[in-house]
This record gives sequence, C-alpha cells and structure tokens, in this order.
Amino acid sequence: MSEHAILSASSAHRWLACTPSARLELEFNDNSGAAADEGTAAHALAEHKLRKVLKMNSKKPVSKYDNYEMEAYTDDYVAFVLEQIAQAKQTCSDPMVLIEQKLDFSKYVKDGFGTGDCIIIADEMLQIVDFKYGKGVLVEAENNPQMMLYALGALEIFDCIYDIDKVSMTIYQPRRDNVSIHTVSKQSLYQWAEEILKPAAELAYAGEGEFKCGEWCRFCRAKAECRERAKVNMALAAYDFQEPALLGNDEIASILSKIDELVSWAGDVKEFALQQALKGVEYKGFKVVEGRSNRKYTNETAVADAVIMAGYNPYEQRILGVTDLEKLLGKKKFNEILGGLVEKLPGKPTLVPENDKRPALTMNSAADDFKDAIE
Repeated sequence: MSEHAILSASSAHRWLACTPSARLELEFNDNSGAAADEGTAAHALAEHKLRKVLKMNSKKPVSKYDNYEMEAYTDDYVAFVLEQIAQAKQTCSDPMVLIEQKLDFSKYVKDGFGTGDCIIIADEMLQIVDFKYGKGVLVEAENNPQMMLYALGALEIFDCIYDIDKVSMTIYQPRRDNVSIHTVSKQSLYQWAEEILKPAAELAYAGEGEFKCGEWCRFCRAKAECRERAKVNMALAAYDFQEPALLGNDEIASILSKIDELVSWAGDVKEFALQQALKGVEYKGFKVVEGRSNRKYTNETAVADAVIMAGYNPYEQRILGVTDLEKLLGKKKFNEILGGLVEKLPGKPTLVPENDKRPALTMNSAADDFKDAIE
C-alpha cells in the first residue's frame, strides 16, 4: 500500500458524489494549511491521553499548537471514550479497545485503507469513534461514508471473532459541541458496500464517471480550476442580475439553493488567481498591490512601561467573555457557579435549506421575538 490512498476514507464523501475528482486531485498539491496541522496535533495529544489512561505506553507529543483549549477538549474526548467503554462492559466482559487502528477496506475500494481513532469491539456491537477537532464544518455521523468505510475495515478484522450485529458510528467534535451518533445493522452496511460503494469506487479509481458539483467541492484540491464547478456557478448569470423583486418565488428558491456555493466558488477562484499572480502569472486588467495593514506594537512590555512612566494606565479591565470563562472554569464548574447568571438571546433569523435540523420559526411571531436581533 502507498502512504496515501487514492480513494481515502476522509475524501469518500467527495469521490462517491463526483467519481472523477479523485484522479483529478492528484494533479494538485495538498495545501491543507494550519487548520489541518492543528487537527493533527490535537489527534496526537488525544491519542496519547487515551493510551495513558488505558495503561498503554505513550510519550506525550509536543506541538506549537498546544494550549489550554486543546488540553481541555482532548480531556473531554478521553472522558467520552471511557464512558463508551464502560457501557460496552455492561454487555461484554472483555471488550477490545483499539487506538489509531489501521483499517483495510480494499475488499470494496481498491487499495483502500484508513485509520480509526478509537474502535470498541464487543459482542453485538462494534463502535467507531472519530475525533474531529475542526470548528468550521459541522460533521454528522448519519450516512457518513468515512465512518462507514472505517466500520467495514473493522468488520473485516473482527466480524469472525465477535458476534457483531450492529455498528455504532460516533463523531466527537468538541469545538462545535457536537456528538453525533448513528447506529446501523451490520447487514445494511454490507448492502451499502456492495450496491453503492463498490460500483462508485471502481469508477473513481479509474477516473471515470461524471463530474458533479455540490457542497463536497469545499475541500477539493481542484475546486478553483474545475470547469464543471465554473459552469454550474456561472449558470446563475442567466438571471442577468435582475432586481430580486422581479424574480418569481421558484427562481429565488433556485438561486438560494446555489448561492452559498457560488460565493464559495468565487472566493476560491479569487484566492487561486492571487497565488498564481504572486508566482508571475498576469491577468489582463488586474495587478497585485499591497493590502491594508494594521499598526502593532513591537514590544508590548516596553510600551506599557513607557505609558506608565508618563503617568497613564495602559491597561483595561474587563470580564472574560462567556466562552473564555467556560474554558477557564470547565463546563461543570462554569454551570455550578454561573448557570443562573447566563442567558442565551435569540439569534438573528437566517434562511437555511429545509433539511437543516434546527426547528423552523413561526412567522406570525418571529418579527416581534427577534426584533432586537434584527436591529
């Protein structure tokens, strides 16, 4: 096996929907950036802590991303996993717990493999727990192909050893307060693998099939230059920038379904063009200039000393925000001390697709209920 699978579990959502994208992405560099590096550091720390609490040998990793927040969130992850192990012991005296387990699902996806953060195997139930440190995109466990691939890889090893009937897949995403759990029967997972996964994986590995644009384009390396994505987004130009009031309800609904992707695509193209221009590529009618910058102190300690010497106070005193105080005290202590002193005001109304899990507002009272938020 190569170090990186062409059809990786983490990108399965994309190559299942747009099968030619996997091969196309190989032509582009991986520019994951600091967010991916921070996630890697958090995973390493979480792995270390979990190994230590389970009496396994481990050396604490050191990273420039280490901070109080990461320490707290990885502690919470370990506590969650221990709860799941305790539950497994109620039905199985000796559940097996595997940390960062290499999983091979090449039976369904050519050269397919991945790594499961935590796997708990017990009679009747196989549980996959995936630690997500990102705070941008909310990740759901339901119909999550990455988790389903991990489950297939784990079943390949343990289905003949344990009497497994169901598979539980958990996304633990602490920076979004998100614990998403989805449980399926083993047979339904095998059915998905044969009927949907295998045919799509064969097309994807060969670089065949049709390009399809959608929300899965967000992390595609080819997203800025993809012609299909450009074609789909430029189709909005058919409305010729009409005044919104002149558009029909069906037209507006169609635009709303595409507008977030349009904005994302435009930003991707603009950033790609900037990076190319910095390398010497010229775009007719455009030039690179120095952007606006902010002033900053070269030495904050020296600044404070100088202002104090002049007879002024350079410091401001303010209470920490709710989020920062919760991090300082921890959730349990925060609720004990400040639970009665914190209120959550209604958020500003926003228009979202109907499959969003938040309940719809009642329109006859929304204007009054959210007056302050709107203003």
